[in-house]
Amino acid sequence: MTWKMKNLLIAISLIVATSSAKQTFKIAGIVSTDQMGRALEDAVRIANQDMPSNLQLQALYIKMDANPIRSALNLCSGVISKGVHTVIVSKPENSDISPPISVSYTCGFYSIPVIGISARDSSFSDMTVHKTFLRTVPPYFHQADVWLKMLEYFDWNQVVFIHSMDTEGRMILNRFQSKAEEIMIEKVIKYPSGSKDYQPYLQQLDSLQSRVVLLSATEEDADQIFRDAEALNLTGEGYAWIVSEQALTSASVPEGTLGLKLLHGTSERDHIQDCVSLIKQTVKQLFNGTLTQITDTPTSCKNSSSSWQAGNSILQALLAAKLENGNTGKVAFDSDGDRLNPDYYIQNVKIENGQKKLEDIGYYVDPKVSSNALEIKDSKIIWPGKKTTKPSGINISTELKVVTLESVPFVYTRKMTGSDSCNWDKNERLCPLVNETTGIREDYCCWGYCIDMLIQIADMVNFTYSIHLGSSGEFGSYKKVNKTSEKKWNGVIAELINKEADMIVAPLTINPERAGHIDFSKPFKYQGLTILVKKTATESKLDSFLQPFEDTLWILVALSVHVVALVLYLLDRFSPFGRFKLAKNNDTEEDALNLSSAMWFAWGVLLNSGIGEGTPRSFSARVLGMVWAGFAMIIVASYTANLAAFLVLDRPEASITGIDDARLRNPNEDFKYATVRNSAVEMYFKRQVELSTMYRQMEPRNYKTAEEAIQDIVNAYGPCVMCTMEKMFT
Repeated sequence: MTWKMKNLLIAISLIVATSSAKQTFKIAGIVSTDQMGRALEDAVRIANQDMPSNLQLQALYIKMDANPIRSALNLCSGVISKGVHTVIVSKPENSDISPPISVSYTCGFYSIPVIGISARDSSFSDMTVHKTFLRTVPPYFHQADVWLKMLEYFDWNQVVFIHSMDTEGRMILNRFQSKAEEIMIEKVIKYPSGSKDYQPYLQQLDSLQSRVVLLSATEEDADQIFRDAEALNLTGEGYAWIVSEQALTSASVPEGTLGLKLLHGTSERDHIQDCVSLIKQTVKQLFNGTLTQITDTPTSCKNSSSSWQAGNSILQALLAAKLENGNTGKVAFDSDGDRLNPDYYIQNVKIENGQKKLEDIGYYVDPKVSSNALEIKDSKIIWPGKKTTKPSGINISTELKVVTLESVPFVYTRKMTGSDSCNWDKNERLCPLVNETTGIREDYCCWGYCIDMLIQIADMVNFTYSIHLGSSGEFGSYKKVNKTSEKKWNGVIAELINKEADMIVAPLTINPERAGHIDFSKPFKYQGLTILVKKTATESKLDSFLQPFEDTLWILVALSVHVVALVLYLLDRFSPFGRFKLAKNNDTEEDALNLSSAMWFAWGVLLNSGIGEGTPRSFSARVLGMVWAGFAMIIVASYTANLAAFLVLDRPEASITGIDDARLRNPNEDFKYATVRNSAVEMYFKRQVELSTMYRQMEPRNYKTAEEAIQDIVNAYGPCVMCTMEKMFT
């Protein structure tokens, strides 16, 4: 072999080695037009000018087909078969629909990363389904972030949220609720998409307090919703409508509506260029690290088992990538593959020369990009009703529904009979009671301190009112529903929360649970925890000295005195040594023991009062007298000891010292106590862990009203205690 041939072979080997060392990263575009395909090729050619010598990008494209089946077939034959590494997906020409979902499914199966530049459906945020899908546009439900900033700017903290029952509507509501810390949603109205009549859903807007309406709807649904809302006079003065991007494009959108428009949202060329720049940056970082080559790319859709192992590495690198100064702004992705840092125009619907016009009145920039996130020119806004001043956002009603409960002396009630009427001169007001079970109405008259206070406040603030008694008869507590984890309020507090009443006028105790759900006025009376105990009065009766012995014993003692006296008399009379015999035989002047003397002797020995004359003379009688004296000593000693013990035990029981009293903490079977059901005190004992034992003792005995409990205490025969905040404070 000649030296020329050797040199040629060496040159060819070098060329082959150099070519084999250079890596090619293929980017496929599924675009709307051939023009956008050429734009992709131009962007890749420019990007290659700044690529390392051992690395280059290669572009290829096909046109998007609106038919999902043809789209999947074209993807397999024109893209995957070429061994591409990343796919950029747009939308069909002259169509506003999102790109076929089949592109995401197919590429996801083979682990090929996909970057969407027009897909804004919420479903693409589910990485468990669209596991390799990223997008340079934010999903529609991210508009909730801007709505919150707008509500904060306009100082509105109460809204009505209207959304469709589909996934799009649920996603935007969930995002709004998760980030709304100080915004209260007064009502959530869900409607079925595609309906021809939305008036049944919109009619409740007029009865709500909030006049700020947030609407998430497609353009087709928004057309009908706006027409129905206008027919119900819900788009005029006093209302404020903030709608989604799709709803803002409706031909029926009313004047004064505010909405959003995504900046660079429809510029396909800009998004393609940003995608190429982001991919270039990612590929350079990958090959500057440990990655030296990318192999085993899928080349066919026929082999269902050929999943691309390197695809996940590229996907993770794209998720972590950031393009600081792209044509569409800062490009970055969250963990779901959604675009971060979007910019929006704030637009206002105006009518000029009979034509509706969308005018930019502000903008929104992601707070992570700029500290001045939201800027709105208030002077340029036209509000519903052609007003230039911002609506208050709420409907301040001059007719309030007031609920109360009988609680003497703050609220007295009496049932009306026949043609009876309430005496307004004595500040009596009509307060009907509707039975929550039967629905039967009964008319009552209410008066008292709370009613007087309501009358004075109404005169000062200038509003009218109607009063009714709470149907449940309870103030309310926060309890689990049907032994589930869900908790709900009952009583009059539930009426207030459910908008069945506008105000509670009653001696309602403030506690943390209630304060977390309703607003309280300044308290007009402070009252701590009070314990009511039945008072046991000490009695001093005339016959109290007889109490140490039972009646039977007293009768037996009295009978014994007379029996002993009779026996003494008989023994002394018939004994040969008695006074009666001695006087008869010896003719001495000594009185014989008669029956009265024997009686006196027996009583004298018993009462230790001295005997004197008339003592028995016979031996047998004197023996009996000595036995009687010993018996009398035992009786007297027993009586004295029992009387002392009785007087000591008859002392009144010590009063309850507080909730830490041992009798409350560890009650015996005869010691019972309770409180008022669904009262503040019951809630206090329920939430205190150290008082849980006391709560379990009280729970089965709790009373519906304080009056019933107090009456039971008064009538109680044994120890009975009731813990309450005073009988009128529950």
